[in-house]
Amino acid sequence: MKHLVLNPPTFAFIVGTRVALGVGIGLLLSERLPAERRRTIGTALLAVGAATTVPAAISVLRGLRRSQRRGMSVPVSRDEGLIGATRYPRKGDDSFA
Repeated sequence: MKHLVLNPPTFAFIVGTRVALGVGIGLLLSERLPAERRRTIGTALLAVGAATTVPAAISVLRGLRRSQRRGMSVPVSRDEGLIGATRYPRKGDDSFA
């Protein structure tokens, strides 16, 4: 399992750029608005989404590198206080056996 560490502003930037790209493509494919207005708005949103793809990808790569430096590659940690503890079955455990 890979971990990705992003701070909230970076995450919002990435989500916002993907939304702009998606809405731009949606407007270009839709028929609800007048054609000229739809093309203008759709092209602008598509251009913003496409132009910000490279910075967003760089942010994601930095986040991956940051998580590897912090040692987050181990998905399960070991708690010494729980060694020898009894785990009682929970509802739904029998469906995975």
